[in-house]
Amino acid sequence: MDSLPEIAQHLRKNDPESQLEIGRKVRKKQLLNILNYTNFQDGFITLYFKHLKYGNIISLQAKPQPCHNDGVDCLWVQKDESVEKLCAYKFLNFILSDGQEMVVVEAVLNRINDEGVSFKLPEVSYEVSSRRVRRHPCEGIDVAFIQNSVIFHGLLTSFSAISFRLEVSVTPPQTFQWINPELTVTVIFQRGDTILYTGECKIIRQTYGHKTRAFALEPLHHQINRFKPKEIRSPRFQLRPSPNIVFHHPIIKKTIILPTEDVSGTGFSVEEDYSQSVMLPGMIIPELFIEFASDLKIRCMAQVIYRNVYETETGAPLFFELSNQNSVKCGVAVLDMEMQDQVRLSSLLHQATNKNSYVCSRIDLDSLMKFFFETGFFYPKKYVSIHNNKEEFKETYEKLYMNSPNIARHFIYQDRGMIHGHISMVRCYENTWLFHHHAATRSNNRAGLEVLNQISRYVNDFYSLYSTHMNFVMCYYSNDNKFPSRVFGGFSDKLNDPRGCSIDPFAFITIQKTVKQMELPASWTLSETQPQDLMELESFYEHLSGGLMPYALDLEPGMIDTGELSREFQKAGFKKNKHLFSLKKDGILRSIMTVNISDFGLNMSNLTNCIHVIVLDPDDFPRNVFYAALSRLSQYYELKDVNVLLYPVSYAESHSIPYDKIYNLWIISTQCTVPFIKYLENLFYRHSLHA
Repeated sequence: MDSLPEIAQHLRKNDPESQLEIGRKVRKKQLLNILNYTNFQDGFITLYFKHLKYGNIISLQAKPQPCHNDGVDCLWVQKDESVEKLCAYKFLNFILSDGQEMVVVEAVLNRINDEGVSFKLPEVSYEVSSRRVRRHPCEGIDVAFIQNSVIFHGLLTSFSAISFRLEVSVTPPQTFQWINPELTVTVIFQRGDTILYTGECKIIRQTYGHKTRAFALEPLHHQINRFKPKEIRSPRFQLRPSPNIVFHHPIIKKTIILPTEDVSGTGFSVEEDYSQSVMLPGMIIPELFIEFASDLKIRCMAQVIYRNVYETETGAPLFFELSNQNSVKCGVAVLDMEMQDQVRLSSLLHQATNKNSYVCSRIDLDSLMKFFFETGFFYPKKYVSIHNNKEEFKETYEKLYMNSPNIARHFIYQDRGMIHGHISMVRCYENTWLFHHHAATRSNNRAGLEVLNQISRYVNDFYSLYSTHMNFVMCYYSNDNKFPSRVFGGFSDKLNDPRGCSIDPFAFITIQKTVKQMELPASWTLSETQPQDLMELESFYEHLSGGLMPYALDLEPGMIDTGELSREFQKAGFKKNKHLFSLKKDGILRSIMTVNISDFGLNMSNLTNCIHVIVLDPDDFPRNVFYAALSRLSQYYELKDVNVLLYPVSYAESHSIPYDKIYNLWIISTQCTVPFIKYLENLFYRHSLHA
């Protein structure tokens, strides 16, 4: 090992992370296995030569061929390597490296030519520890290297969680003089069109060249803020047995398997060995699986958000990364997750919270219907309205509760097989979900609040994910229903911010579908709504209410031609169509009318299968014109009785239009989910005091 000090000096000069220490002996038999594995991985060894006169050391790379005796043949990695230049050098040794540990081999040079080189292997070689954290070679990662508004381009050549090496090129008039090594740089890693990492780094070291240079960089930040911090974080659970995360590392292209420390609906934490650390804060993982068992895998897109180093024995946090005996705890945030995977994850976590809480579980429909009758949710008048179509109703609910489509979710509080509480939601607009079918037994009067808490926590966990399509949540309730008036109306009053939570009352009307359409007066037209009509609606509504209705009900100009929701319903075996009409007099807008069409019974009050009428000019909108327009629009429905929601209620009252009841449309922005959960917790507490 006489040449090790020279090699150590050479490596430390070119690699700021090198900390060479002589380790265990490697026998020839082991060395042969290592060389053959290197060949299997299509890897290479590094040969070192020392100049006979000047003493400088150069290195060349060669690929070992299969070997089984005392020697090994190698082929040059670069075919144009000139043997003639090596005449002024003597061979020192060669090194095998896995990115962290190295084996220094004092081999005897047998022959060397333009194709390759051949060695006789020694009986004993030595393993040498070179780095605190294993570095992985990289291919195919494009790098943008940015400093002071200038972008240089290059390639990532090696990676670890604490530093990486990249080769950067300049394009005239760029020059490396533009780079100030004392200032930080921003780097962007990209594979194809996918951005994998963006971060601020400091320059540890650089080589020198006119057109290309190598830079060693160290990331500055060990934590990022992906989302706005929440007052109420998703509960974290240390599950037993603990699931693993499995993913193909997007930068080093290796399969990574790590145990989770805890899991929540929004993310999880994992622990990895310090010396093998590959979790870089800010790195995006396009596809990651949380594996609970071989047949239970939850797929998501994720991002590493923090990396903390702990002393393995004491668990104390470290501020300086000095030892390879440390552990690393990393936090990972979920960026997106398909709806069915959301259900799988939330089902597990809700059960961990309360064994009686179920999310989208399979259910006996007869038991559910009996529950609805016993709780009075199916009161006589409501049942009469669905009786004639009860077979279609049953079919709808069988598909909803047995197939659990992406358009609907249900939450049940069940004890020893008996349902005590139920609430569900359906995606009724592009980015809006409807809470409905909330019921609870009198024997367990906490169940109503339990399921409401369940559904609110589900929203809090997943509303920020694109796949959830949940910018708003809404529900309808009447003033004579005390529980929702207290919960939803009470929260709206407490928040006192119509941009966070608004309530708009609608008059509920039932009309008879006419065989023959009524004619509109000559000066009136009913035509497809144009973007400028919705702009006028927005101004009208802002003046009258200032709430969230146009945004939640897709009454914005940019939402006219959106058809994604209809396709999603069709894929699940349901129907969902929307037609927008503008009623005008002499070209002046008087009303916006929305024809919403869905399966019968999707909402038991049929509020997802009705006409919404918004009157912009009550003073110049005669009653006969109102009914004539509805006569035309009723033709879109198959049922004889057509439901209408009319806004504002004052129009119905001033024009003597009879209505059955007033439904309050309650809408909350999901950004206000946390205040709503806190409000519910306060209700829980007060309810417990009186229980």
